Amino acid sequence: MNLKILIAEDEEITLKHLKYALEKEGHTVTGVANGLDALKKIEEEGFDILVADIKMPGMDGITLLSEVRDKYPAMEVIIITGFGSVESAVEAMKKGATDYITKPFNLDELNLKINKIQEKKRLENENIALKVSLGLDKDKPFIAKSRMMKRVIDIIKSITNSDCNVLLTGESGVGKGLVAKIIHYTGLRKDKPFLGVNCAIFTEELLASELFGHERGAFTGAVSSKQGLIEIANNGTLFLDEIAEMTPSLQAKLLKVIEDREFMRVGGTRSLRVNVRFIAATNQNINTLVSNGRFREDLYYRLNVMDIYIPPLRDRKEDIIPLSRHFLEKHAKKANKKIDGFSKEAMDTLMSYGFPGNVRELENIIERAVILEKSLRITPQSLPQSIKLFQVETIGPDRIKTIDEINKEYAEKVLEYADDNKSKAADLLGISRTSLWRILKK
Repeated sequence: MNLKILIAEDEEITLKHLKYALEKEGHTVTGVANGLDALKKIEEEGFDILVADIKMPGMDGITLLSEVRDKYPAMEVIIITGFGSVESAVEAMKKGATDYITKPFNLDELNLKINKIQEKKRLENENIALKVSLGLDKDKPFIAKSRMMKRVIDIIKSITNSDCNVLLTGESGVGKGLVAKIIHYTGLRKDKPFLGVNCAIFTEELLASELFGHERGAFTGAVSSKQGLIEIANNGTLFLDEIAEMTPSLQAKLLKVIEDREFMRVGGTRSLRVNVRFIAATNQNINTLVSNGRFREDLYYRLNVMDIYIPPLRDRKEDIIPLSRHFLEKHAKKANKKIDGFSKEAMDTLMSYGFPGNVRELENIIERAVILEKSLRITPQSLPQSIKLFQVETIGPDRIKTIDEINKEYAEKVLEYADDNKSKAADLLGISRTSLWRILKK
């Protein structure tokens, strides 16, 4: 992978020399003469690596490093320091620099450090996403930067040589369907069929026909025999999404398939033998359903050989940034638009939102933003008003805001949400127009 590198160096000859050497290695390189221009370039374009001299006019390298670490934590920074200035290099490393080089420097040494970062990023990319090998899902990486999602990946890895049934639990939109595919395509049956069905969208009769198939004349409209998904998925995997919506009578028939590895088509008279792995998923509390008698306990234990809980996005905020970047790349490419990042304000808004719709909602938000955005970076103006409404920062880096300041900021956001309609904003806040006017004037 070639890297996008920004060099901030006030010595013109050195800058030209560095730019030529790194471009020769195949990297895309941009050069600026000071820290302020570097920040502007980063805001406009975004880079993988910043190479910055410590001594520059306007803004020195250490200050630039602090700004970059605060606003762009994923960017790697290499500091250039004068020969013998070990103290400056130590200070830079303490402030978050990835590495440093000293003047006069050896270009081979710089290339070595760049290659080291390149390899690190390659490994990070491999660790962040397990890609499903099915062609349909090559653009759907399973983001696992957070500790909770890495735990999910660890469980998946632990069952790659097992053929056990799996029960996936978690809220709607967390990615249970994608996890099911990853389990299949990294397991023993990866070369066999993977089929799925959403149990919530069919009536009992239609779901029975989908799962078990039917013989000709089994019911009105059955003009010919039909194979069911269980039969088609023989030797492969069948994913039963929203399994809790299945009726008790169908639960009993499914249990027989799991226990005896045989079934009959609807209206059939002979048993068919199958070897199917089942992965089931639900967004409901399955234990409560079992206790209430709405889900068979024996079927629950047959499916729940391995239970994998997929946490909601609000509990794994570390995944929001890499997920957002992935969805941005995906939808910008689809829309044929050049958008290569997010403004700090836009990302802060996404990080502070609760995402009741989880990953599915995040993708919808990013897709919408790509359509609306007219600049090179996603800005807050392209995000839905509803997710910006409650983003009120109470503690800043330098001080804690007063109650009056928080009240004013919140009132301003509600007024923006109400399209500057003060009466509507006052009603939403549960106060009078006069009280709203007083808050905004403070």
